[in-house]
Amino acid sequence: MGWADWMVVKQSLEEELELERQVRDIESCRDLSALQSLCGALTRQRWHQQQLLKQAVGRIAELDATVACFDGQPSG
Repeated sequence: MGWADWMVVKQSLEEELELERQVRDIESCRDLSALQSLCGALTRQRWHQQQLLKQAVGRIAELDATVACFDGQPSG
């Protein structure tokens, strides 16, 4: 298993079909107000998730640095 395998999304057939149903519901929606609300909510959610990922990357870098410091130390 490669180091980035955890980043590959594996979805079941049921999950794939549910996602497709939701996308089709959105694409067939004729209510402009509902679509605007959905787009606004998705934009806020995307921004929030980007911030969380940035913070996670920073934290992982800190942890990597800590591990690197201990790797050079003699044990015991």
